[in-house]
Amino acid sequence: MAPPLVSVPMKKNKNKKPSLVLTLSAAGLLIGAGSIAYWLLSARQLSSSDLLVGANIIPGDALFAVSLTTDAQQWQELRQFGTRETQTELDKNLVELRDRFLTNNGYDFQKDIAPWVGDDITIAFLAPDTASKPAPKPVTTNGDAGSDQQSMVMVLPVKNPEIAKGILAQPKTLKQGKWIDRTYQGIAIKQNQGQAGENFSAALLDGRFLVITDSLKATERAIDAYKNKTSLATTGGFAENFQKIGNYQPFAQFYVNVPTAAEIAAASPNRPLPAQVLAQLQNNQGLAGTMTLEAEGIRFKGVSWLNPNSQRVLAVENKAGEMQSRLPAETLMMLSGGNLQRLWGDYVLTSQGNPLSPIAPEQLRGGIKSLTNLDLDKDLLSWMKGEFSLSVIPTTPKQGSPDDFRAGLVFMVEASNRQSAETSLKQLDDVMRNQYQFQVQPAKVADQPVVNWVSPYGTLTATHGWLDGDIAFLVVGAPITDKIVPKPNNTLASTIPFQQTVPTEPNPTNGQFFLDVERTVKNFPLPTLIPNQQTLLDATHSIGITSAVSDSRSNIYDIFIGLKKVTNSAALPSPESNKGNSVK
Repeated sequence: MAPPLVSVPMKKNKNKKPSLVLTLSAAGLLIGAGSIAYWLLSARQLSSSDLLVGANIIPGDALFAVSLTTDAQQWQELRQFGTRETQTELDKNLVELRDRFLTNNGYDFQKDIAPWVGDDITIAFLAPDTASKPAPKPVTTNGDAGSDQQSMVMVLPVKNPEIAKGILAQPKTLKQGKWIDRTYQGIAIKQNQGQAGENFSAALLDGRFLVITDSLKATERAIDAYKNKTSLATTGGFAENFQKIGNYQPFAQFYVNVPTAAEIAAASPNRPLPAQVLAQLQNNQGLAGTMTLEAEGIRFKGVSWLNPNSQRVLAVENKAGEMQSRLPAETLMMLSGGNLQRLWGDYVLTSQGNPLSPIAPEQLRGGIKSLTNLDLDKDLLSWMKGEFSLSVIPTTPKQGSPDDFRAGLVFMVEASNRQSAETSLKQLDDVMRNQYQFQVQPAKVADQPVVNWVSPYGTLTATHGWLDGDIAFLVVGAPITDKIVPKPNNTLASTIPFQQTVPTEPNPTNGQFFLDVERTVKNFPLPTLIPNQQTLLDATHSIGITSAVSDSRSNIYDIFIGLKKVTNSAALPSPESNKGNSVK
């Protein structure tokens, strides 16, 4: 069954106009994890035709755009991933979209749309002309919503102009209202005149693109963008960065206008962004990504870039990629980066005063100062300029021993100044001994010196030491130091799950992430972070991410999600059978 995400002029549900983006569940698959933040690399240079479909029509200030394939085979492949539960949820959303946009308006995709539509369609959401106004403009005399209301633009490439012209010339009879013919800048527009908030307009541009919008104003904005070359394709940094995520026959591509999204968030009465946060976000311009289906899962490639006028620049420093060779094969999770001090500096820059940040920089600094009497920046991060990693390594508790810790949390960092590092570690030893009454005991593991922190109750709480001369490590929780000292023979990097999950590009890299979802969920409870989290986790084998700084203005990311598969998946319910079920 082909995807139900293309349309012709139709009636629209009045109550759902402001939240169209929330109904596009398939598009939501692209940015969920999303949220998101790692994406892409593609080395080859692409032509302008490889940009987001309709990028030369969508107004340059568009808030969000997503392009989806019309290839029925790819949609069937997507339905095979996951579990029966996730497939049922996906099918429910697809059927809802198909019936809403096609069936309920008398259209069948295979008969009415497939003969003339191109390989991909694009749906874009335009920001209101004035995001700061608290209320929308009144409805105009022709029934069209005012320009302050969020509008949708749908771009359908035309591969058979004659059929498309016929569909536009003789649309299906409306259940309510009537069709009106208009002209704007020499372009014929077909508009339905119905109740306020239920209007659609359609125009055929140069016989190549059918543009459908939910307001006449949006149609005019799209025509202006196309003729005046003020479209998304001409927005600063869009073309050159979008080409970095090119891929052959992607399932989907998307773009987010970061500063516009920030302005809308700042104007929200429920959770407005502080002025200083808005100013920081204005340094960023866009986030774009490509989604492709592979044999064992879904791959996302993405790029984020700064505003061309921003004074901020990125340090092109990609020096990670070694920590996975220092960890044992049974490692459940690993997060690595190339320069912890620089990463912290970037975090401070973007999160200072931001209520949405997971933890305020000043709170973390204050917490470390009160607990250890150390200055985070001067005493610790000053010598942490090399590659670092944070990992979770499970252990098998010994028989008869308390099952307090089933895994150890391991922090490793390459010291840029070993003398400063040793001074800081000695200060930590003194704090644990004098302030918390821990026993600080020198010991050896595989003939290598380490220092153990033993709690007043006699439980080994932490161990720190050195690997390969300049790699400092700290183990907290389960006593798993013997798994990293000496360097393990069977490393995480050598395992099949890691190699099949963590992308090998971009290379060199400034950071990687690996999570064995299946084993982690089976052995450890996880906090709930997103809706339907358990359902999604049950469908996932593993997650791998690789990132790099592409140049002084952009970051690139590659993420792979290994997924389970549903065998013998059933076809989508036909519109007829769905009607029968609804009658019952």
